[in-house]
Amino acid sequence: MTPPPALPPLLDLAGIAVFALSGALLAAKMRQTIVSVIFFALVTGVGGGSVRDLLIDAPVFWVRDPWVAPVILMIAFITWFTPSRWWDGKMLDWADAVGLAVYSVLGTAKALAYGVAPVPAILMGVITGCVGGIIRDVLAGRPSILMRPELYVTAAALSASLCALGTLAGLPLFPVWAAAAAAGFCLRGAALIWNIELPAYSRDP
Repeated sequence: MTPPPALPPLLDLAGIAVFALSGALLAAKMRQTIVSVIFFALVTGVGGGSVRDLLIDAPVFWVRDPWVAPVILMIAFITWFTPSRWWDGKMLDWADAVGLAVYSVLGTAKALAYGVAPVPAILMGVITGCVGGIIRDVLAGRPSILMRPELYVTAAALSASLCALGTLAGLPLFPVWAAAAAAGFCLRGAALIWNIELPAYSRDP
């Protein structure tokens, strides 16, 4: 089995922190307790990767990492003790776009390394990038990213698909991963700039 890919530890923790921050901020804006803020940060930060690892029968990544849980707790407490307006604006959206693309690629590559077939591996990549946000939205009682027309899951699917195709073609892995992540990021970025959306179903009059 090919060793599963991994980001440098500091970059990995930064990506998890961005996802965790989006969950903590949502709970804070809903005027929830500190316990809820921590829980939202946790499920958003590690939800997608946890589901992926359970599905591919891999050790759940953050349980064995001594730094992930403390970083998520730190993000939750920072959110709790700062005004939410400090985090308004597009910076968090752009950071989230980077995390979405990168973790979709890493999720796909890890699934392939564990012997998962290409199409399920692509789905594992999408799960890695998106499921934490879906769990967050469901818990908050708001329409999840699956129910909105914005290009979010689509960007994750693009990164995951290019990663799987490049790997199957036998291309050098690191350039494939970089190109796949860049493609997903560009698609998500275009959606943020120009409000690009998928068309809704309209077959019925």
